[in-house]
Amino acid sequence: MMETFDVVVVGGGPGGYVAAIRAAQLGRSVALVEKEHLGGTCLNFGCIPSKTLLHLAEIVETIKKAGNWGIHTGDVVLSLKQMTDHKDRVVNQLRNGVASLLKSRGVRIFHGFARVRPDRTVTVHADGKPSAETVAQIRAHNVILATGSKPFVPSIPGVEEAQVHTSDTIFSLERMPKSMVIVGGGVIGVELAAVFSAFGVEVSVVEIASRIVPAEDADASAVLAKSLKSKNVNVLTETRVERIAKNGEQKIVSLRTGEKTFALEADEVLVAVGRTPNLGGIDSLGLRMNGPFVAVDEYMRTGLPGIYAIGDLIGGLQLAHVASAEGVAAAEHIAGRPRKMDYRAVPRCIYTHPEIASVGLSVEEAKQKGYSVKTEKFPLRANGKAVAMGETEGFVKLICETKYGEILGAVMVGPRVTEMISEVTAFMRLEGTVEELANVIHPHPTISESLFEAADAWLTRRTSLS
Repeated sequence: MMETFDVVVVGGGPGGYVAAIRAAQLGRSVALVEKEHLGGTCLNFGCIPSKTLLHLAEIVETIKKAGNWGIHTGDVVLSLKQMTDHKDRVVNQLRNGVASLLKSRGVRIFHGFARVRPDRTVTVHADGKPSAETVAQIRAHNVILATGSKPFVPSIPGVEEAQVHTSDTIFSLERMPKSMVIVGGGVIGVELAAVFSAFGVEVSVVEIASRIVPAEDADASAVLAKSLKSKNVNVLTETRVERIAKNGEQKIVSLRTGEKTFALEADEVLVAVGRTPNLGGIDSLGLRMNGPFVAVDEYMRTGLPGIYAIGDLIGGLQLAHVASAEGVAAAEHIAGRPRKMDYRAVPRCIYTHPEIASVGLSVEEAKQKGYSVKTEKFPLRANGKAVAMGETEGFVKLICETKYGEILGAVMVGPRVTEMISEVTAFMRLEGTVEELANVIHPHPTISESLFEAADAWLTRRTSLS
């Protein structure tokens, strides 16, 4: 007999499992289908593994610098197996936590590949394979598609034969390579460059744009590039990969910069140039598309009755916390509590060393929207806590509307700024002003004081100019 649920969620990543939990909280009967591991890419192959290793990389870097402060430890000895085992323990603990949360809310979990039909019937195939036997058929009043994405590997000549890594496979290395070429200088590329360079790997980052993390603030990009280069990372911008070939155990990456051609030899090649949506199992629905992504409205509706889509599947900001917010929006619309998604104040974080965190509009975006804008940038070299820590690379930049001082955006570079960006995000959600931020008493000494300093400097400069 076919079971019927109010909501069937396809995909158990941070968008899917949060949507399932919220729908259950709102009194709906909920099933979730996951073809592999609960937690999705973020927990199993992305956010959590990378941040675990980034933390270990930061420890290694701190040990290396400790001699400058009178703390002498001797040579650092790394065990890839122990570090990998630690990463796996973290992942397993969190994965089990997700399963417990779902079960505590009464969410039925089906493991297998889901094929969704327009009538909202969901067929579940064993072992996560579309050709495997059917293990369950479910009928849904509503379906939330949260199938996520997979790494995009461009059609570079030789890329398949060279057996390159993606972000899905790089954390399963059995030995630490001596050298690595990372194709792509976006968020994933620079974070993994920070990890492996700290572990003693000779890293080269190849980026086709004029700077690394090109979607972020130019000043932040410049600080990060300088920091990576100081750690012996070879940063190559405006450089195109022409071919990847194998030479025994080595990989040869042929490159072009302008009219100049050259090659890099490395033990491993990591391709990190973006992600593409997983459309398997939903490709026969006839969904309206926005390029390669599924098109939705502000309530996450696809246009097909009772079918919603969220997360990486719909493109935009491909971030775990955005997918979670979209999952909540979809669940609440199903429950008759419609709430439009609002992307105006979404924090973006890069967990390098120093970290980069930003929210809201850039200067250019604000001007394009017709705002009169004034910015203020406060350097961390003037912050007492940063000086005490020996972490003075970075700054806090506020982007504010000139007349009323409404905060339109912010960029932070420095230690633990990914923890600080939520303060500015909250101000923006409440349409707060730079004057209100300057009136907040921040504890001393902290890095967060730099927010006050930037706000105070903004107000002082505005007064002096008026």
